[in-house]
Amino acid sequence: MRTRVFIIIVFITAISFSKTLAQAGGLNFMLGFPSGEFKENVKRTGFGLSGHFLFLAPALDRPFGIGLNIGYLNYGQETRREPFSLTIPDVTVDVERSNNFVNFHALFQLGFPSGSVRPYIEGLFGGSYIFTETTIRSRGTDEVASSTNFDDFAWSYGAGGGILILLYSADEGEDFGELFLDIKARYLFGSEAEYLKEGSVNVTTVPVTYQVSKSKTDLLTVHAGVVAYFNSIFN
Repeated sequence: MRTRVFIIIVFITAISFSKTLAQAGGLNFMLGFPSGEFKENVKRTGFGLSGHFLFLAPALDRPFGIGLNIGYLNYGQETRREPFSLTIPDVTVDVERSNNFVNFHALFQLGFPSGSVRPYIEGLFGGSYIFTETTIRSRGTDEVASSTNFDDFAWSYGAGGGILILLYSADEGEDFGELFLDIKARYLFGSEAEYLKEGSVNVTTVPVTYQVSKSKTDLLTVHAGVVAYFNSIFN
């Protein structure tokens, strides 16, 4: 619970800073490939979204940027139909179980501050909240109830690189500056953590039992999205 509260605080803080100090912001689709010990337990490729805010973006007088990165990655999904209860067997609901990462990192970027094609490298340090959640839905859409089955936290750090390709450039003097296509890859070294994967929850026993996996949580991620740069800071 305390970990979730901390994640929410970090997210709100990032948004607040982005309204006053951010000079660049990006959003991208992300694929996650388990690596090392983590790959031995989790075979599936994850997918999700990642966004970042650069409080200081690379500029002509400084080729580096500093900011925050926040991402969500799903690395497992299970769905089944079940009777609503033992006394109401003629009404069925969808039971969905998802295995997820929510990660947040301090982001340091070094790149070319000008040109229509801008390669860059970056470093990250932070952590990931790893959790498995089960949700009951009526007719596949309306949520009836949900519960977190298992969760843990892992520290992580890593590096990556990518390329920005100019899509649009505004006229000089406007607050909005440039829009780029952003393609990149990152490798994150994750500390040891306990987690569930697909098939780890046994619902045929009472109480329900969990087959918990434990390993380092290294992850290779590939991203594609857009980044917007601004000529002046937000007020």
